[in-house]
Amino acid sequence: MAVVVVKVGSSSLSNPSGGLDRDKLQHIVDELAGLYRDGVSLLLVSSGAVAAGFNKLGFRRRPRSIAARQAAAAVGQGILIEEYTHRLQQHGITAAQILLNRSDFSDRTRYVNAFNTLMLLLRKRILPIINENDTVSVDELTFGDNDRLSALVAGMVKADLLILLSDVDGLYDANPHEVREAKLISDVPHITPEIERMAGDAGSPFGTGGMRSKVEAAKIATASGVPVFLGRADRPGIVRDAYHGRARGTYFSASGEPLPNRKQWLRFMTQEAGKLGVDDGAAKALLSQGKSLLASGIRTVSGEFAAGEVVLITYRGEPIGKGITRYSSQQLEQLKGKRSEEIEAQLNMPAEPVIHRDQLVLLVEKESVQRS
Repeated sequence: MAVVVVKVGSSSLSNPSGGLDRDKLQHIVDELAGLYRDGVSLLLVSSGAVAAGFNKLGFRRRPRSIAARQAAAAVGQGILIEEYTHRLQQHGITAAQILLNRSDFSDRTRYVNAFNTLMLLLRKRILPIINENDTVSVDELTFGDNDRLSALVAGMVKADLLILLSDVDGLYDANPHEVREAKLISDVPHITPEIERMAGDAGSPFGTGGMRSKVEAAKIATASGVPVFLGRADRPGIVRDAYHGRARGTYFSASGEPLPNRKQWLRFMTQEAGKLGVDDGAAKALLSQGKSLLASGIRTVSGEFAAGEVVLITYRGEPIGKGITRYSSQQLEQLKGKRSEEIEAQLNMPAEPVIHRDQLVLLVEKESVQRS
């Protein structure tokens, strides 16, 4: 079963005044229906709730305050899902509304529940329409934009492709609005610092994401084994053409070693409760040898955390990994730098790795660490 996640931004659904453009929405629905009829399972991550709702509240432009944006989302989300549901039904497609918060990803149990629900909907040939639950988000609109949310969803369901639809053709080597000779980059085998520097911050006045957020989303998805296409939403046949590799836009290749679901969750969806600074030997063991983190390699412990929480691993001040610790910060202050036999004597029990390699994910490329 081929699975494709399609993300459409606010600018691709709104008119110049910021209201919902029903002709644009119909175009998106028709595009989805074409690929759906080919037997592909689809998930749609759709922005547009705030854009659809703020005119109804009497605002002339997209509001900036949190309360006004959340109120606009409350009004607009109903308008948005009603339009999608009605128009998809005309193609014989049943839609399901899914509203998610960051906590639905950071909490492991809720993450698994969301995964199971989405997979059941896909097996039943129902098209989930996903948006952030903006109305109850407490840290502003928590994901910031739906580019990141779509990448997390694509990784979660192990999609065959993530299609980011926007008001731009793709990634250029310079800002095409400022440089007439700017060239479209059709293929990105690997997202390098140079590629990231090419991503500007320009975005629509009715959206929250710019090119930088799309490249960041591509980093998340490709690291999870999901290739990404970025292209212009209003092009006829864009969804089907993107799926078959013939659309105008930018294709980002998937990583050669995709992360398993649990390590995707660890890397992209958890917040670290503290930090562990490690020495040369531990860094080499983690990065080059795929080993677990032992107490003997820990030099510093920062923050207060309990056993079972996620911590950041740093080397020479730079993050190199994240993992679930077996020990609390208080315990590690006593155990850091000690060898296993010393710990066993101190605890009168077998010493365990501080972070087992199965509970650890690297944040940098695997490489040898030279001793200074």
